[in-house]
Amino acid sequence: MLDNTGLTLFIVSDGTGETADLIIKAALVQYSGLNLRIVRYKNVRTEPQVTAIFEEAQSKRGIVVYTIVTKTLREFVEKTAQTFIVPAVDLLGPLLNLLSQFLTQNQKGEPGLFHQVNESYFKRIEAIEFTVKHDDGRFPDNLEMADIVLVGLSRTSKTPLSIYLSYKGWKVANVPVVRGIPLPERLFQTDQRKIVGLIIDPAALVRIRRERLLKMGEDPNSSYADPEQVELEIDYCKQIFRQNRRWPVFDVTNKALEETAAEIERFISGLSF
Repeated sequence: MLDNTGLTLFIVSDGTGETADLIIKAALVQYSGLNLRIVRYKNVRTEPQVTAIFEEAQSKRGIVVYTIVTKTLREFVEKTAQTFIVPAVDLLGPLLNLLSQFLTQNQKGEPGLFHQVNESYFKRIEAIEFTVKHDDGRFPDNLEMADIVLVGLSRTSKTPLSIYLSYKGWKVANVPVVRGIPLPERLFQTDQRKIVGLIIDPAALVRIRRERLLKMGEDPNSSYADPEQVELEIDYCKQIFRQNRRWPVFDVTNKALEETAAEIERFISGLSF
């Protein structure tokens, strides 16, 4: 049996190298008693970088496993491996060539796209988890961590808007306005540019609340949906918004969720933090 002591496996990628790393680890479980050193070179984008890696691989009796998306650089890696007489395995090239023939279109040749997609996915998941946790005024001490803070009366679409925006990657917290109850102090210590007010027409709010009460099997004529009480709540909410003029206020009356969300996104995206 050959002595494996001191062998080095070089992972070379023009992206993160995570794909090759996972495949190699899956293959190595088939072997036991290895004393193998693994070195990962990521974001390799130039020929001098490739040459330097193969010089090192040659001096250390190494082998190279590579995932290079860019065709010209992949071809250079193949030639360099032959020049330095270093064993090298192309994990991605043959598959990309086959797919290009099968799908009758050329590959994009952009390194790191898979990692970008994954990053976007995990960002959305993180935003959704944050938003669900911080619904309806919960955990006010974390408001500074939010990208957007929605403030409004009950049934002004705070929760649906929060969830919708979170699916687009925004961490959203929402804080209910309740007449006679002060807003959390942390709200005023948070970056005021993140805070968005929601307002609605009184008649529309009465209708929405009555429908909500009916669905819940409760009295639709309770004070929660009483026109006079609703007017008082809206006046109280408007007073808060007047006192905090830096908060933009969006009217959600008879608006589709997507329309209001788009308006909020345009406003927040236009800010410089």
